[in-house]
This record gives sequence, structure tokens and C-alpha cells, in this order.
Amino acid sequence: MAATAESVLKPDFQSARKHFIFTDEHEALRESITNFATKELAPHADEWEETTFPDWVFTRMGELGFLGLDKPEEYGGQGGDYFSAMVLGEAIAAANCGGLAMGVAVQTDMAMPPILAFGTEEQKQQWVVPAIKGEAILCLGISEPDAGSDVKGIKTRAVRDGDDFIINGSKTFITNGHRAHAIVLVTKTDPDAGYDGFSLFLVPMDAPGVIREEKLKKMGMHASDTALLAFQDVRVPATAMLGQEGKGFYHIMWELQGERMIGAAGSIAGAQRCFDRTLAYAKEREAFGRAIGHFQVIRHKFADMATKIEAARQLVYTTAWRFANGEYPVREISMAKLYASRVACEVADECLQIHGGAGYMKEYGIERAWRDTRLNRIGAGTDEIMLEVIGRSYGL
Repeated sequence: MAATAESVLKPDFQSARKHFIFTDEHEALRESITNFATKELAPHADEWEETTFPDWVFTRMGELGFLGLDKPEEYGGQGGDYFSAMVLGEAIAAANCGGLAMGVAVQTDMAMPPILAFGTEEQKQQWVVPAIKGEAILCLGISEPDAGSDVKGIKTRAVRDGDDFIINGSKTFITNGHRAHAIVLVTKTDPDAGYDGFSLFLVPMDAPGVIREEKLKKMGMHASDTALLAFQDVRVPATAMLGQEGKGFYHIMWELQGERMIGAAGSIAGAQRCFDRTLAYAKEREAFGRAIGHFQVIRHKFADMATKIEAARQLVYTTAWRFANGEYPVREISMAKLYASRVACEVADECLQIHGGAGYMKEYGIERAWRDTRLNRIGAGTDEIMLEVIGRSYGL
């Protein structure tokens, strides 16, 4: 039977799109988080650029169950799957506040996972339970003034002293560092053991000798607090060690894979939000007698951005599916983080260009997105480190 004009499937570019990894429950969660971020967070975004976002954000998100979406129910979490964490990483972009999204991600996807994976029951009860409630704020201490991408170059030492360890050293670029109640701290316990000489500790930030030295000033992500920390003869019990002694490097490398996936998802969400806002602007802003979006040069810019965003999204989602199903696809995670963060920066820059002089002004929020997005190519593993991981995975 010949097809008629009415029976031929036609493209519907306005229809809602849902990837196969997300269920109706995920989409309901996305709507809930988006509404929360839009109504309760976004109105304060400009203020928080000047003051950093307040601690009540953690408490409020804890009340709503957003800090434990994929965390076990026995610790107060929602018991959801990994994709629910991806939804949070994307939907929180509606707050229009990159620093806030980063501070929350440190809590949910950087500091909590290693405690859950390697911690004792006592450690989980002490820190994960209140962290999911938003009553305890966590941070992660890896980077140092002389060791960022080169994790092996970390100098912070933890020396055994009877039943305790004495910690000395410093950490920098620590998100949540000024407000945190505890830090997951990467230290060197055996300087002669190479990669087998690192250990993690859960250190209370009010312990004697922990010094919050400086609130660092940054190009972007102004709404988050970023600290330079010092540790001077900080005494902690051996029970503060997180995981196995000498296995800290491997523990933190595992943590970084999840961090990179959530970072990639956040990059795509930020790029999409920047794209959408600029598309609306291009349909309204007129030049030479018509909306600028109808000029071919601008139309092609949007086509190019949309293609890159979609390619990055598919790479991120497919890799997330593999990760959630028990694989450990480090090569593809590195690709996803690298490509998504680069696309986000390209999109932010192109969107600023489309706005012209208005994009350079604070009023439209595009310049903030441009500044905030640039960190994505540095944090959680620089472009150069991602390229090295990918290249070496081929035996090169």
C-alpha cells in the first residue's frame, strides 16, 4: 500500500526529547530540581556572586532529599540509581550559579562517594548521614601549591605516632574549604613507596592545627568559597584513615572518574542553557531590519553549536550508562570530560559573541557563564591530563 502524505512520518523539532537512560521518574525528578533551582536559588544568583552562596542551601537541599539521590537508604539517601545523580548535575544549572553547582557537586559526587566506598560504618554514620541531611558540609583535599595534576607530587605528610597520625602540609583550590566540617584529605604516608605511599584521612576542620589561611579570588565561580588550607601538626586517630593505608592514590583515582562524569554532565547542561538563552535573544534582537537569528551567519553558528552539544551529550550519556552498569571505561570517561568541557567553553564564547556588546555586560549573564565555564577544562583533570590518559590507553 502506497504511503500518503498524511501517513509519512514528519520531523517534530518541538517534541520533548528523552534519552534511553532516563525514565519517567528521572524526568519528574529533573522537573522538581529545576523548579527548586529556578524559584529558590536563581533569584539570589547575582547576590551570591558577591557574597558566596549561604549554608542554608545545603540544609534546604537535604530537606528535599537532593543530596542523597543515589545514596543508600540506610544512611538517609533516596536509594536511586547513578542516573539520578546525573539529573541533579544537569538540573542544578537552572540556578544560574556555577559556583553553587560546583559546591553542591563536591558534597554529593566528590567527597561522599569515597566515604561510602571505603569508609567504616562509624565514618559513614559520622559524616555521610549528616552530609545527606545538609547538616555537615564536606570538601576534598587533593591539590597543593606544588602538586595539581601531578598527584604523585603531593607533599602533605601523615606520620604515625603511636595510635595517631600527625599531619603537616597544605592544600589549595579547595571548594567548600571555608565552610566545610570535614575534609577527605590525600596525604603521603610513605614517601619511598611511590603510588603505594598515599593514604586518605577524614579530618574534622575544627581539629587543632587546621588553618583556613585564605579565601582565594578567582576569575569565575565567584559564588563558591575556595580555600588555601594549612595543616600544622594536626593529630588524628588512626581510625580517621579512610580505606587502606597505602591505597589512597588508587582510591582517589577511582573517585575522580565519577567526578569527571558529573562534571561532563554539568558542562553539557551549562552549554545547553547558554544556547537556549542566546537563541531567545537572537529571535528578539533586531539589526538591519530583522531578527539577527535570521541571518545565515548566525543561523549557522546555532547549527554548529547544537551539533556539538548533541554529540557531547550522546558521548556523556552512553559512557554514563556503561559506568552505571558496572564497567570502568576510563578512556571514554576521559573523552567525555575532555570533549564536553571544550564544547561548553566554545558555546559560551560563541554565545557571548552573538550577544555582541550586550554579552560583555553583566545584565545578560552570558559573561558570567563564559567565566564560570572556563574552569571545566582545568578542574577534575586538565585537558592535557585527559589527552594523556586517552593517548596512553592505546599503548602509546
